[in-house]
Amino acid sequence: MDYFIFINLLVSLTILNVWLLRHNKQTPYRGGDSNNIKEEFNVYGLPAWFMYIIGTTKVILAILLIVGIWERQINFYVVSAMILLMLGALAMHFKVNDPIKKSLPAFSILLLLIFILLNHL
Repeated sequence: MDYFIFINLLVSLTILNVWLLRHNKQTPYRGGDSNNIKEEFNVYGLPAWFMYIIGTTKVILAILLIVGIWERQINFYVVSAMILLMLGALAMHFKVNDPIKKSLPAFSILLLLIFILLNHL
């Protein structure tokens, strides 16, 4: 499998997993002492409506990243938007003084997105 396809799928499926399958589950990477995404956004001082906007945006971008495997002309916009969201996630972890471990998923996804941006667009 082409590594571009693998990385696109890895990023997409990770985002979809977090927002669609694990949104109500505790993980060691949630901000502060939160047990789910709603609590996590509360820890960050963000309103619930913003969680829905971010979640919907991430799910749409994850789907478009999969579409981008075949329609590569959309990847620049999709990857750029996803990079901004990952930078926002890192900023929120920093804002609440989370240990580095909690930022690793967002940081890893950010690095993969930058790799896509620099090597495939």
